[in-house]
Amino acid sequence: MQMSRRNALAILAGAGVAARAEMSTAAPAQSQGLGAIAAQHGFAFGAAAGPVIDKDLAYRELYTTQTRIITTDIAMKMGTIAPQPGPKRFESADRLLQFCASNHIPMRGHCLIWNEWVPQWIENMSSAERQAFFDSYIEEVVSRYVGKLHSWDVVNEPFWPGHKAPGGYRLGPWYDAFGGTGYIRRAYERAAMVDKKTKFVLNEAQTERDDEVGHIVRSGLLRLVDELKQAGVPLAAVGLQGHLQPRYPHDPGRFAEFLHELASRGVDIYITEFDVRDDTFPDDIATRDAMIAETGEKFLNNVLRVPAVKMVIAWELADNYSFYTDAAKKKDPLAQRLPRPLPYDSSMQRKPLWFAIARAFENAKKA
Repeated sequence: MQMSRRNALAILAGAGVAARAEMSTAAPAQSQGLGAIAAQHGFAFGAAAGPVIDKDLAYRELYTTQTRIITTDIAMKMGTIAPQPGPKRFESADRLLQFCASNHIPMRGHCLIWNEWVPQWIENMSSAERQAFFDSYIEEVVSRYVGKLHSWDVVNEPFWPGHKAPGGYRLGPWYDAFGGTGYIRRAYERAAMVDKKTKFVLNEAQTERDDEVGHIVRSGLLRLVDELKQAGVPLAAVGLQGHLQPRYPHDPGRFAEFLHELASRGVDIYITEFDVRDDTFPDDIATRDAMIAETGEKFLNNVLRVPAVKMVIAWELADNYSFYTDAAKKKDPLAQRLPRPLPYDSSMQRKPLWFAIARAFENAKKA
């Protein structure tokens, strides 16, 4: 198969990036974990952890050496806790909490209310039944973990412009049950009734995009934070997911302006689901890894300059456990090219992105 001139140039350009990345990987202190490096500069670094850490001991060890905060991946989502009627299933969340406690790592809860991944038996309820379940679910789940979590993503991804709802909001069973966006404020207020200790967070995606979708989400998010603050909701932080997608435009200057606008609302900012999607990069692994590292480092260099940004959480740590990899394998079980969006490869070896993250923390120079 002949290589096009464009592809050849991309490979050559990427090779140059790879060479630069290789030359600079010795800069961070390799004996330290990312969590320790981040902490030295005033940040928290961590990762989401799925149930696989119960089985893969090498992967489990990465969390003890690299993270200073852990987010639940699926353990605290409604589909895990309430997959069917009857008693709630807290085993997975409790197990991860015990792991965090035994290793003195704070745990974040993700996520209490989301219009996606709601079990069908709940969607089949009437609106009145769903409203009652909404309140009782929040009270039961939040009360179980009072004082045990660093923070709660109380509402996840309230926006999705693709649904064409007013204000760019995401449609779904909670939006329908409460006749619009009232479920958002209600979720925080119900949670606050039983938990006065935990930091409440609003978590959102797509804000990195400098296109129509990203702009709608940014403006909607600023407006929503204003509304929640004016209503007296105890909102401590806003999580911006940070799933970097190079297929979409990204303007660092405009994104920094948005971060400062958000910070002016009196909230901290967490980068909650950091990784780099690589499907538009060349196949060559060294070239691709270098481009992933460069993309991640440029993004972090920009956002870590904003004082309100307090933490960066990767969405898992190793490529084989990325949700992008799961999706790729489901699409084609025999796929030769698999995603490489995270700081470790499937052999638990550090990649250029690990060093890029470390350099970004070191270059932030925060006390």
